[in-house]
Amino acid sequence: MRKYLLAGAMGAMLFAGTANAASVNFQVGDHYTDLRGGLGNPNSGLSFNGNWARSDHDGQMGTLGAKFALPLGPFSASVGGKAVYLSPKDGDDGAALAGGVGLNWDVLPSLSLYGELYGSPEGLTSGSESYYEADVGAQLTVFKPLHVNAGYRVIEIENSHHRNNNKLADGFYLGAGLSF
Repeated sequence: MRKYLLAGAMGAMLFAGTANAASVNFQVGDHYTDLRGGLGNPNSGLSFNGNWARSDHDGQMGTLGAKFALPLGPFSASVGGKAVYLSPKDGDDGAALAGGVGLNWDVLPSLSLYGELYGSPEGLTSGSESYYEADVGAQLTVFKPLHVNAGYRVIEIENSHHRNNNKLADGFYLGAGLSF
């Protein structure tokens, strides 16, 4: 048993040593909440992320993903993928593999504008027809490590069998988080 604990502790130290940054963020919009976390710098190199979003009326979803970002001066462009758990209110629970792209612009050292688009077609989605999400916003670093953000987000699950689609998010949001 001690061998397993020692191996786990050493693995955790190696993993922690490779992380460039860690972040958590909480967002609240009209009838939905979103909790996010990440490891690595999301604007440079490889990073990992996850989130859980819940709508008051249309269900919930969770994701685990990775993305690679290439910095180009004050800009960065990213490409990534996510494994998504879908639990719509008016449909069947399922999963999806989503691909996406993102852009980030550091307008000032403390202000950045960002946008992301992820989607999964019918062939990569189970329990639903398709899934997509889009997010556009601005992030202001109040002081290290605290930041606030505001934007517009859409998360939609298109259901199969002529059921109504579920929009987990479709509107403006405010958020706050910590980045280390």
